[in-house]
Amino acid sequence: GWEDTISTTIINFNNEKMQITWAARELFPDENVSFSYTFDESKHKVWKLCPTYLLDQDYNSGCLFKTEGPTLAISIRNSNGSEELFSKRLKSEFYIKPNQPENVTFFWKEDTVTVSCNKPERAVKCLRLELQYKSKFDKDWQSRISKCCSVGEQGFDPRKCYSLRVRLKRLVPYCNVVNYSSDWEAETFWMNGTLLDSCDGDIKPQSSTVIVLSCLLAVLLMILTLLILLCKWQRLQKSVMPAIPDPKYIFADLFNDHNGNFQEWIDKTDCATVQTKLEYEEPECIVEAESQQEDEKNSDKQGPQEKIFSFSRAAENNDPKAAQIACLMPTSNTIASFAGFQILMNDDMYVML
Repeated sequence: GWEDTISTTIINFNNEKMQITWAARELFPDENVSFSYTFDESKHKVWKLCPTYLLDQDYNSGCLFKTEGPTLAISIRNSNGSEELFSKRLKSEFYIKPNQPENVTFFWKEDTVTVSCNKPERAVKCLRLELQYKSKFDKDWQSRISKCCSVGEQGFDPRKCYSLRVRLKRLVPYCNVVNYSSDWEAETFWMNGTLLDSCDGDIKPQSSTVIVLSCLLAVLLMILTLLILLCKWQRLQKSVMPAIPDPKYIFADLFNDHNGNFQEWIDKTDCATVQTKLEYEEPECIVEAESQQEDEKNSDKQGPQEKIFSFSRAAENNDPKAAQIACLMPTSNTIASFAGFQILMNDDMYVML
């Protein structure tokens, strides 16, 4: 009954060492079994005891020994060897696990990489070389398998960093009954045909780019904010302190016709003003620098319909242009203006405003 229930794991390491293990604690919980093997195919087999046991909680759970031939017979017995609990006969070549590929080289040409390794000494036809690669943007490994001992793949992006690893596989079921592959060769990192220590540097440029873009965005936002504040400040400045008008545009004739000569400009302006006033004045005006008595005499000579105005304030200020002025004006109710003064005239009363 033991032969049907016992399951073993058999590995032939590159046809050099055999390792056979069993579940000791489950199969033989109360007994420490013994193991023996033979590669002898004769009728009188010579059995050998296990040279190196593998232990599980101080119980024998496996045996490690040298591979000595293609045919192997094993036997598991009780602790004293008097009773056989399990036996099996097998082909050791069907359980080979190859070693890692040796002297692996990578050849890059543009977007294509070719990986090669040394050919093993035996069973080359049963081996396949597997290449796996991925970049930081790939979640899973991409795989490529070819005959031993060269494999090529194309489509690599020179801007990306790739992790590459290789191993050897045994063909199933032509060469192995179990799908055994070698351990992975040391992982290497490549970018545009250049060997790197790692692909961590592939992320740094992206981080630097993000930082630079963030800084530029921050600067642009600051400039925009300053422009908005400047516009608001100019509006506030105009409302609080309005700009002083440039006299160059108000007094265009002063600068264009007289080259800024104020005295020449004012003289010509006064003359033009006086001439204009004389042309449009209907009543005759008499300017006298004498006293008020002389004004009264002149008014008597003028007749009953004429009145004389006297401006004592102008005389007191000794203003030659604003001396005593006598105007002949009608006696009807009217308002007249002269030299910036408004005069209200009623029948016998004249009021200067």
